[in-house]
Formats: sequence, C-alpha cells, structure tokens
Amino acid sequence: MRHHVEKTLPYAPDQLFQLVGDIDSYPEFVPWVTGMRTWNRVDDGAGVSGADAEAQIGFSFLKERFSTRVRRYAGERLVTVRLLSGPFRTLDNSWRFLPDGEGTRVVFDIDFAFKTRLLDGLLQANFDHAVSRLMGCFEDRAAQLYGRPA
Repeated sequence: MRHHVEKTLPYAPDQLFQLVGDIDSYPEFVPWVTGMRTWNRVDDGAGVSGADAEAQIGFSFLKERFSTRVRRYAGERLVTVRLLSGPFRTLDNSWRFLPDGEGTRVVFDIDFAFKTRLLDGLLQANFDHAVSRLMGCFEDRAAQLYGRPA
C-alpha cells in the first residue's frame, strides 16, 4: 500500500528535518508509539547520520514491535526509513523538507504491507486516517517546539 502526502507548514525546513529525524522522541508525541530503542548510530561527518530503531506500537488490541534503519541526509533535508524486521512484508518511507515561501513543503511517501492478510485488511480500511493522524502528530509537535504560526 502506497501513500503520498504533500503539505506546506509554516516552519523552517531545518526545524522539520530535525523534528522528524529525532526518532528517540516519538513516544512523547505519537500516541501509538509506546517505546523506542535505538542502536548502531552513525554520523559520517558529511551530513549523513542515523540509527537502527525498534519501535513498540500499540493500537487497542494490536501490539507489535518492528525494527527499521533510519537515515538522515542533512544536505538534502531527507529522512528515510527502511524495514529491518517485524510484522511487515515491506515498509519504506521518506520525508523530504523543501523551502516553500514562508515555510516548508513536506513531502511524505510511505509504502508498506503487513505479512498477514488480516492486519493488511485492517490497515487498508484505516490507512488514510492513520497517515492523516500521523501528520497531525508532527504538526502539533512542531507547534509545541517552535510556536504556533500567526
């Protein structure tokens, strides 16, 4: 299942790049991320950094863990996430932050599918809502960290 979202937000590209790249903080503002553990941190000194991360997620009856490789490309203001292990058959997403007038055009692409048909069916029924809610979590966090736009 693929989804593409573009939205302009009234914050600087570097602010939003930093916010999305701070994966350790996700449990503080993404309600269904109940825990995060990171390891294998990298920083090549030339603007590429990241870590491997295990997220614990919980939605009512569903509780899972999955691991990803997160890379932050500062020069491109790009954050990529690739599946390492977990209940997904595939999971790839990227966030790109482009200057746009007084703010930033956020480009979010996600492609994922669960290994089981039951979970995949549940996801398909709620996918648009889940992506919208995820974007809302990041918007709310940006307002908390950087102030509400006038």
